[in-house]
Amino acid sequence: MTADDKTTKTTAQPVVDEAIERGWEIPNFTIKEIRDAIPAHCFRRDTFRSFTYVFHDVFIIAVLAYAATYIDTIPSAAARVVLWPLYWIAQGVVGTGVWVIGHECGHQAFSPSKAINNGVGMVLHSALLVPYHSWRISHSRHHKATGHMSKDQVFLPSTRSAVGLPARDLDPEGDGPHSAFDESPIAALWGMFLMFGFGWPLYLLTNIAGQKYPGWASHFNPYCAIFEENQFWDVMQSTAGVSVTIAILTYLGQTFGPLAVIKFYVIPYFGVNFWLVLITYLQHTHPDLPHYRENVWNFQRGAALTVDRSFGILDYFHHHISDSHVAHHFFSTMPHYHAVEATHYIKKALGKHYQSDMTPIADALWQSWKQCRFVEDEGDVVFFKS
Repeated sequence: MTADDKTTKTTAQPVVDEAIERGWEIPNFTIKEIRDAIPAHCFRRDTFRSFTYVFHDVFIIAVLAYAATYIDTIPSAAARVVLWPLYWIAQGVVGTGVWVIGHECGHQAFSPSKAINNGVGMVLHSALLVPYHSWRISHSRHHKATGHMSKDQVFLPSTRSAVGLPARDLDPEGDGPHSAFDESPIAALWGMFLMFGFGWPLYLLTNIAGQKYPGWASHFNPYCAIFEENQFWDVMQSTAGVSVTIAILTYLGQTFGPLAVIKFYVIPYFGVNFWLVLITYLQHTHPDLPHYRENVWNFQRGAALTVDRSFGILDYFHHHISDSHVAHHFFSTMPHYHAVEATHYIKKALGKHYQSDMTPIADALWQSWKQCRFVEDEGDVVFFKS
C-alpha cells in the first residue's frame, strides 16, 4: 500500500497526509517474503557456539579487572588518572556485549533449549542489575509493536499536545523549529547526561520513556499493567536475581571497601547503561522515519522502521547489535552471529525500505536530539518535528 491508496480519507482525519508530504511510501511486503530471502542456516541456534561468546566476554572482563588491581600500585598519579578511565571505558564496552547476550537469551536466540536460554540470561542480566524475565516480557511487547504509537513500549514520541504546543492549524511556528525547544549546547548536553546516565535504571524502576500505564509501572512491580497475572513469579524471580547481585556487591564492599566496588563495578555499570541507551535511542529515533498508528501499522512495517548503524570496532564487542538491528527486529530468535550475513539478504529483499544510516554517531545523536521533539496528535503516519 502506498500513501496514494489512502488519499480518499477525509481531511478531518489526516491519515497519511504527512506520508504524502514527505514522499514516504508505506511498504507492502510479508514476513514470509523476507524470511524466504534468507538462507535457512541463519536461523539455526548453536548452543556451543553461543557459549563461546559468553566465555569470550567473561575472559576479557576478568583480564581487565585483574589488570586494574595493579593500577593503584603505580607510583605515578598521572598514570593512575589515565588508566582508571581507560579501564572504565573498556569494561563498559565489554559489559555491553554481555548485556547483549543476556538480551539474546530473552529472545530464545541463544540456544534451542528454553531452560538454557533462561538460565544463562538470568545469570548474565542479574549480574548487570537487569531483572531478566521482567525485561524479557516488556521487551517482547516492544518487538511485537515496534513503531506503533500506542502499543510500542519504549522511546515513544511525545505528541504535540503533550509538549504543550497549540494545534497545528493554530501554531504560528507550524511544523517548527519551535522556540520552545531552543536550548544552549550546555543544556542539551545536560539533558543527554541525564538520559544516558540514569535513563536505563529509571526505565526499569518507573517505566520512564515508556507507555503511560496507571499507577507504579515498574519492572519490579508484578501487579502493574506491564505484566499479565500469570507472570507474577517471573517478575519475583527477576527481582530476586537483582537482589542477589546487590547482596554480593554489598559483601564485596564490606570486604574490600566501597571505593573498590565503585571503581571496579559501579562506574563500568554506568558505562554499560550509556551504551545501551545510546544504541537503542539511535535505533528507533530518526528525523526521517515515521511512527504508525493502528490503521497503517503491522508487524513487518514496524520492524522496517528500525535503523542499522555502525559503531566501528565497537560492533565487534557489542556483538553487532547496532549494525544488524533490522534483522533482529524481523527475526528476534536469530542468533547474533548470523545476523550480519542475514542483513545482506534483508537489505536486498527490502530494497528502498531498508533503513541504514552511517552518519558519525556523535552527529547522528545531535541531529536526532534537536530534530526529534514531537509528532502530531492525529494521523496514521506521523514524523518527528522540532
